Amino acid sequence: MVANNGKSYVEQRKKASEFKTRAEYLDHELTIMKFRRWGINLPFRDYSIEIEDFVPALAATIGKVVMVTAMVAAFANCDVYAHLNLTSGDFIAQNVRYEMLIAGAVFVLLFSAFLNPNTNLAGTHGPMIPLIPIAASAGGHPLALGILIGVFGLILAITKGGSKLMNITGIGVRGGLLIYLGAVGLIGQIGKLTAWAENGGVSKVSFVAIGITVLVYAYLARIQKRWLAIPLCSAIAGIIAFAMGADFSFSTPPGLPPFDPMWWWGTDTGWKMGLPGLPQFIAVVPFAILAVAMWSPDYLGHRVFQELNYPKEAKDVLMDVDDTMMVASIRQGIGSCLGGGNIASSWGTYMIPAAIAKRPIPGGAVLTGILCVVTGILGYPMDLAMWQPVLRVALIVGVFLPLLEAGMQMVNSHKNSQSAGTCIFACAFVNPVFGWSAAMLLDNLGLIGDTDRAKTLSWNEKLIIPGIMFLVCTISLGLVGQLPGIPGIF
Repeated sequence: MVANNGKSYVEQRKKASEFKTRAEYLDHELTIMKFRRWGINLPFRDYSIEIEDFVPALAATIGKVVMVTAMVAAFANCDVYAHLNLTSGDFIAQNVRYEMLIAGAVFVLLFSAFLNPNTNLAGTHGPMIPLIPIAASAGGHPLALGILIGVFGLILAITKGGSKLMNITGIGVRGGLLIYLGAVGLIGQIGKLTAWAENGGVSKVSFVAIGITVLVYAYLARIQKRWLAIPLCSAIAGIIAFAMGADFSFSTPPGLPPFDPMWWWGTDTGWKMGLPGLPQFIAVVPFAILAVAMWSPDYLGHRVFQELNYPKEAKDVLMDVDDTMMVASIRQGIGSCLGGGNIASSWGTYMIPAAIAKRPIPGGAVLTGILCVVTGILGYPMDLAMWQPVLRVALIVGVFLPLLEAGMQMVNSHKNSQSAGTCIFACAFVNPVFGWSAAMLLDNLGLIGDTDRAKTLSWNEKLIIPGIMFLVCTISLGLVGQLPGIPGIF
């Protein structure tokens, strides 16, 4: 593949020693890459693998173990599934292991590393976790939910609805969304680490670990090495917690999960639910719509990190929202049919550290795929990644602090702060999906924020598309009981 100036990546590449700083070298690398869209992209021919790629790969692997465990556990602990006894034995651990192999061996390496490096890795849809018990109590089924999310996601990707929604979301709304997600997530992670430490009789651990994390993170930011925050701060937190008497032990031995889809969807093996029927598909329709509606603000936030950290000339390596949605949809449908319990989305614990480290998607994707496979097979690294001090600190410095910082960078004028404030208020009132859609509609109509920007938009961009998105999100939230004071139908 040749770049815009007619020269290939290999022809334009220079040694790091030819640049004054490492940052200049990494910026140059980003500007000379141009990937094949749905073609064969190869390491060292179309992109490099640098030391900085290990950081997002490690962060992504830790995040994957954590999020998939939470997702599968949410299904297994539902009251309506209590008679199936899914929490017994090693069902959750085996399904997480299965998902690590599906994600690493197939989708990360095949799509993001080789076929289309402009697609972010397909990760886990964290905001759906609290909705899983509601979907189950409505008569839903994990396989039915996964299939419908895949179908609805493909429709949105094919119609390029994702990129359209991203392009018509104003700067102030983007900033407000990131500030809310960062602040709420940050407070939540600190609270969870504190509660864990108190329950374990080592209450001082949380204060010491968080305190040292703040100092290390501030120093890394000062020397412009924030991309080291996840492995360094997580390791320090783990060492501190262990040294102060926190309990830790390895419990997941090496092995492989069952690979037969019918074993997973059998009536007396795996999920023990059997295959879903028409009533189960109908029951999960609003949840599937809501899951796909949540994708746009999620994907928007991840691409913003690239735009903030990459040089302006590096447009050819930015994440393609529609292609990422397509891959996530395919991964969702196939993964669910195979027996996995994951609900897919853009992989935030990969994209955010990768953007901060000034690295494109494919180099770290190769390493992430390998680490996911190794972790899934060995088992023991899963225990370490899920240990509370390591887990919480990794999410704090790798996801929520950068989200908060990026949002604050974007709110740099009175007009933007007005849109951001409205978005934050609406997010707090209901949730980020409602907040984003409501603020986008008001902002594009010129009722808040930059009125000059609103004058440049067509009526489709002002009212039709934002209005439809607001109605879809609000109706879906109402159907599943997520609007304050309004009982859900399902």
